[in-house]
Amino acid sequence: MAAPLKVIVAGAGLGGLTLANCLAREGFKVCVLEQASALGEVGAGVQISANGARVLHTLGLEDALAKVAFTPERGEVRHWQTGKVLATRPLGNASLERFGFPYYHLHRADFHAVLADAASAMPNVTIHLGQKIVDLSQTKCGVAVATEAGADFAGEVLIGSDGIHSAVRAALFGPDKPRFTGCIAWRATIPTERLPEGHVRPAASNWIGKGGHFVHYYLRGGALVNCVGVMEQEEWAAESWSSQGAQEDFLTDFQDWHADLKLLIHNADACFRWGLFDRDPMLAWSQGRATLLGDACHAMLPFMAQGAVMAVEDAYTVTQCLAAQPDDVPAALKRYETLRRDRTAQVQQMSRDNIEFFHNADIDNLEERLNSHRDAHLWLYGHDVTSQDFLG
Repeated sequence: MAAPLKVIVAGAGLGGLTLANCLAREGFKVCVLEQASALGEVGAGVQISANGARVLHTLGLEDALAKVAFTPERGEVRHWQTGKVLATRPLGNASLERFGFPYYHLHRADFHAVLADAASAMPNVTIHLGQKIVDLSQTKCGVAVATEAGADFAGEVLIGSDGIHSAVRAALFGPDKPRFTGCIAWRATIPTERLPEGHVRPAASNWIGKGGHFVHYYLRGGALVNCVGVMEQEEWAAESWSSQGAQEDFLTDFQDWHADLKLLIHNADACFRWGLFDRDPMLAWSQGRATLLGDACHAMLPFMAQGAVMAVEDAYTVTQCLAAQPDDVPAALKRYETLRRDRTAQVQQMSRDNIEFFHNADIDNLEERLNSHRDAHLWLYGHDVTSQDFLG
């Protein structure tokens, strides 16, 4: 019996750690290289719809997620000034009944910790911190990488899950720059105890309005409220999740919006501001024994709440493709790419299209826009990534 393939995973973010768990459960040897000196995630919310939850439950993470998640009753679209509910879609029990899996709201740090704990408990997973890849080479039989710290690692497969600034993508396809989308986002979390009782509904609320939109929802079983306020802006100098901004500037950007939103901003501990970037769909993700995953190959706006979910779907798919063709890694990676490229490209485009939808105060054609949105959600949430033909 052949020895299990050794897979090098670049990046220990949400996508990379989901991948590590998927690979380990299939018996692969997994070497995760993370450039940061400690494992962790930024303090913001993430939504995981049924199509992502399906994979996470397959990994045995259902109980761990339930302990840290909030499950919203519904999604709702509200008017930026009046607060009127313009449309709703059921989540909660409806997600379980229709798709077989829940819809989660998670603090990114909590989600990351669940994945990290599960991966670290696997005897066939090793995680190396402070290891930024600076060079890679391939032969017919394997792949080798060198890191900035002076270490060398070798395996049979390399998967770059190292984000929008992916070093693996640059090494495979050359340097390029992401596209500034013309939007900036404010983010903040607020302890629920600071707010009047019932101020935030048990929903994923999206207030749409003139030149921007504002999303809020509960985290940690309802103990925290996650807020994201998006505004259009012509320029942005850098990409960052960690650019702290002044609360007064956040309030100024939303000064004409509903008082309920301004109360949320007033009660935030810290406000962060960052530019939103994406990339056009890539024509190819793989070369030989190396491929890409998540933001490294399909960075997208968060306006479909699918960025993390697409990485989760990627992780399961590439694992199963490798399991189906362990003796022909290049063919397995091409099959993975074939299964994933069109779907992720569509989600990238949908996310871009939602700028016009979310930032339009004219609601005359709202019903038409919402019908299209409902169809998109059915296509997304109903996707069963576990039932694909991984061999081709």
